[in-house]
Amino acid sequence: MRWDNLAENTAKAGNGALFAADAVTTRTFDTPEFRGITFHEIRARSIVNRVPGASRMPFEWTVNPYRGCSHACVYCFARKTHSYLDLDTGLGFDSQIVVKINAGELLDRHLASRQWHGAHIAMGTNVDCYQRAEGRYRLMPGIITALRDHANPFSILTKGTLILRDLELLRQAAEVTEVGISVSVGFTDPALWRTVEPGTPSPERRLDVVRTLADNGIGCGVLMAPVIPFLSDGPDQLRTTVRAIAAAGATSVTPLVLHLRPGAREWFMQWLGEHHPHLVRRYERMYADGAYAPTWYQRRVTRRVHELAAEFGIGPVHRGENRRISAPEAPVPLPDAPSTGPTQLTLL
Repeated sequence: MRWDNLAENTAKAGNGALFAADAVTTRTFDTPEFRGITFHEIRARSIVNRVPGASRMPFEWTVNPYRGCSHACVYCFARKTHSYLDLDTGLGFDSQIVVKINAGELLDRHLASRQWHGAHIAMGTNVDCYQRAEGRYRLMPGIITALRDHANPFSILTKGTLILRDLELLRQAAEVTEVGISVSVGFTDPALWRTVEPGTPSPERRLDVVRTLADNGIGCGVLMAPVIPFLSDGPDQLRTTVRAIAAAGATSVTPLVLHLRPGAREWFMQWLGEHHPHLVRRYERMYADGAYAPTWYQRRVTRRVHELAAEFGIGPVHRGENRRISAPEAPVPLPDAPSTGPTQLTLL
């Protein structure tokens, strides 16, 4: 495994690899929720990453406490990153998880630097920071605490239910800076979910997260992603999904059509051939020009979702909106211990 090659934009800064090869501790746990998963614990050398200039993302900086994701979404665009370690981008991405155990302290030090000017930091945009491992490693409380203490704006995108564990920290952070939370729910079809997102909480449980956040005064948007061509894009399917999102109290809904980058493309097409072989040729034609579906198709889906959102009383997210969290009149007590939910097999 090429640990020394894992250098997330640090080479230009003269920091070398992200961590030393001799600083890796590999662990397995014989518990149902972690069976078959190997964790590689590292002490990272950097934690704040600059988004490549060519990226379509509307933010410049990210924090990723994990690499690899047990949510096992077959379409995950981050799969390619595992190849940098000579790890498999299929099952290896799902079961070989890199854990940056010093993420919180590293971030606190970075935010305190005179070179840092308080730019927005996005989380959950590569792999899910609330994947199953977070129930054991508890990296996010330290990360949110650092962001709160430095009044640094941030956003979180997740398919995980563990975010509810950190409600009080999120409220505290929102008192001093801008905080945005989004949950990813691309569709509500349970049969499709079980095969395409086998390690995630169900869409229903994710919408329960949106509902709980709303009930506690926390605005939460929904990234309706991915909309999967020919499998979740039918008029009735889109209507059902948007109606469920609205019923959960989402502040916004933003659709995103499936894109298939190298690494994810091969794994997704293998899955498609096994579960929906009649669609393989259609996908080969639709994605013949690259990772993205044709512009006309993306616009059609976006227009239809926005029409449905307006019908059900919600709208698309606009940059800078829905970030402020208003605290409720009375605090809601946190559970005594973190919960992993039903092993999150029932995201990211």
